[in-house]
Amino acid sequence: MITITNNEINKEAFEVLFKELGVSKTIRFINQFSAGKGNYTEMKDKIFKGMTVDDIVSEIESNKDLP
Repeated sequence: MITITNNEINKEAFEVLFKELGVSKTIRFINQFSAGKGNYTEMKDKIFKGMTVDDIVSEIESNKDLP
């Protein structure tokens, strides 16, 4: 019997969703099932402080092949 972790299942599921639906629709789908918590605006400001849109896009593109 092969044991697979929840993280491995989630990774595979996200890959399928991204491939079939694209990133935008996948995010919209997943947001239906999570209420979220905290203050998104404060978190966003902290995470992206001092970054331009081009900086953010470059960071996403450099990390898109990571597991």
